[in-house]
Amino acid sequence: MTEPFAVVTAPISALGRLTLFLILEMGRTAIFFFRSFVHIFSLPLQISKIVNQVYFIGMKSVFVICLTGGFTGMVLGLQGYYTLVKFGSTGFLGGAVALTLIRELGPVLTAIMVTGRAGSAIAAEIGIMRISEQIDALDTMDINPVRFLVSPKMASAFISFPLLTALFDVVGIIGGYLTGCVMLGISSGVYFARIESTVIMDDITEGFIKSLVFAAVVATICCYQGYYTHLRAEGFGAKGVSFSTTSAVVQSCVLIFVTDYVLTSILL
Repeated sequence: MTEPFAVVTAPISALGRLTLFLILEMGRTAIFFFRSFVHIFSLPLQISKIVNQVYFIGMKSVFVICLTGGFTGMVLGLQGYYTLVKFGSTGFLGGAVALTLIRELGPVLTAIMVTGRAGSAIAAEIGIMRISEQIDALDTMDINPVRFLVSPKMASAFISFPLLTALFDVVGIIGGYLTGCVMLGISSGVYFARIESTVIMDDITEGFIKSLVFAAVVATICCYQGYYTHLRAEGFGAKGVSFSTTSAVVQSCVLIFVTDYVLTSILL
């Protein structure tokens, strides 16, 4: 009787263990975020560290953001033109490109590109510090590791993500202009006039709100994965760091899309 009962209850037990694990991870991540966020404002302010991280996360991502934004805008201009020409509405191309970039693609693609370029490096850096016991050394010297390592990265993400998103939007609109006006012959005056008449401040605000939320998601997940590398069940040492880096990128990208859907539902 015991064996058939165990077979029946095994899936339920596995589901319960998974649920408890997810709740534990969500709670631990939330506490980690709030600790990191509060320490941003603790005195003395770590201005020099924040500036260095803004350079690493923001300035060093400018090239890839411009490249991605330009080609995204060009593709939107090309696809939008051949869609709108069927309805005789090519004059709306400017507004369509601008709204798509500002409300959706700009914040989302910026967050994903920064995750791949900077987020993975942050997770690997903190993970290596964990396995080499540098974080334990900070604890021994009575230096708060979260304040010293994580808070400057989170503050710089809050600064860099909106600026990079704005840059992505501008470069993408220029890319749409190149394909729609220069290559396909739409009037540049109509293109930019339609942008001016279509885009309102609420659209821009929505894009910046998303970029700030994505900054919190990416910074928290990447730092969290590196900080708790030593707790991974898959392996320790270099193998654990590799798994932490992979998990940081994958989880950040998935949560970016999930968060984007939730924010779009709320802000529309």
